[in-house]
Amino acid sequence: MDPATIAGVAMGFVAIFLSMIMEGGQPTALLLIPPIVIVFGGTFGAAMAGGLMKDFTTGLKQFSRAMSSKPEAPDEVVRTLVGFAERARRDGLLALEEAARQIEDPFMRKGIEMAVDGTDPEELRNILETEIDAKKKTDKIGIVLFQKMGGYAPTMGIIGTVLGLVHVLENLSEPSKLGPLISGAFVATLWGILSANVIWLPIASKLQRLSELEAHHMELLLEGIMSIQAGSNPRVIQQKLLSFLPEKDRAALGGEEAA
Repeated sequence: MDPATIAGVAMGFVAIFLSMIMEGGQPTALLLIPPIVIVFGGTFGAAMAGGLMKDFTTGLKQFSRAMSSKPEAPDEVVRTLVGFAERARRDGLLALEEAARQIEDPFMRKGIEMAVDGTDPEELRNILETEIDAKKKTDKIGIVLFQKMGGYAPTMGIIGTVLGLVHVLENLSEPSKLGPLISGAFVATLWGILSANVIWLPIASKLQRLSELEAHHMELLLEGIMSIQAGSNPRVIQQKLLSFLPEKDRAALGGEEAA
């Protein structure tokens, strides 16, 4: 699990509440149920109304992915593919049939199985590329959903503040109530801005980054599988796949080869 998102969201909330304590305020003053209901309920409602129910549920399912997902290390993928290439060159492509059943990555398993089954190379490439495109489109649903929620939340906060100020005007005859009512009204704006910039927009950015890394991972697998099917030399395959990796990972693999 990559702790960056959880740690970042937690740090944002800690910084806000800690600064309030340092200024002599009470953090419990922010934990008002009506503003929270308006902001979060209104944000979810607006996001749901702005698309299909299927898109809304699909996008929300990606919340846990943003919090806990960790992309697979590309150097491990290169080692695995080169190992398959060596075995296929030594024992033939059919020798990978048993190994394919043990692969956990569904995209890699599907590609290796189709290559072993003798699928036409052009057709195999088209199928795998289509699957990559479908993955990107599914990821985009969650990204767009949380970006929209980041836009709706501050507006919902302003609506909550307006409602609070209306309540203030209803009680002008009782000055003793005006202070708490005014402060409560502005809490809604705070929660709107806070949720947008500490939760929804960071989640959208994390999903965007995960989508890029996972698509890159699938493209790496695609090139490796196609090279294995073509019977390319394992060392040539390794050099080809290394071109997909950052310089740091290339250097690490190069050092292992030298050792």
